[in-house]
Amino acid sequence: MENLKTYLEKYAFGVCASLGEKFGIASASIRLFFIYTSFLTFGSPLVLYLILAFLMNFHKHLRNQRSTVWDV
Repeated sequence: MENLKTYLEKYAFGVCASLGEKFGIASASIRLFFIYTSFLTFGSPLVLYLILAFLMNFHKHLRNQRSTVWDV
């Protein structure tokens, strides 16, 4: 089970892990928050999760493709 969790955190979006690192909260608590609020609000946090995943992926690509004068 731990291998599956590690695999998903590495290759999935990583939104909860990233938010946990940024705010100093355990990623498991953030995952539970998304799960519980998704049930209570009929899936609207899922939309927020996907938007955050898109923005994180977009930011990662911008950071990797930015070239500087020193890269020549």
